Amino acid sequence: MSVFAKRLKEARKIAGLSQEKLGVAAGIDEMSASARMNQYERGKHDPDYLTVTRIAKVLNVPEGYFYTVDDVAAWLAVIFHRASQSDKEVLIEAARSISEL
Repeated sequence: MSVFAKRLKEARKIAGLSQEKLGVAAGIDEMSASARMNQYERGKHDPDYLTVTRIAKVLNVPEGYFYTVDDVAAWLAVIFHRASQSDKEVLIEAARSISEL
């Protein structure tokens, strides 16, 4: 299973959406939404970048989440993406103090 397929399925399930509902919400035609999402989740086909951005928006994850190999890094990206601007600043300062950059 590709990283994209794994992340897509994981995020969709956490969001509590069916393949069809996610596909329709991401702008895929209702008649083919379920089949296309199923193909993406099985790694049979990869969506174009515009479709990835629409899926990411529906799932409230950054686009890069779908391609990040490391599980912890992927979920840190989601946490950062969903954080308020003030919380992002706190996270950035904490990361700087840890990494000494």
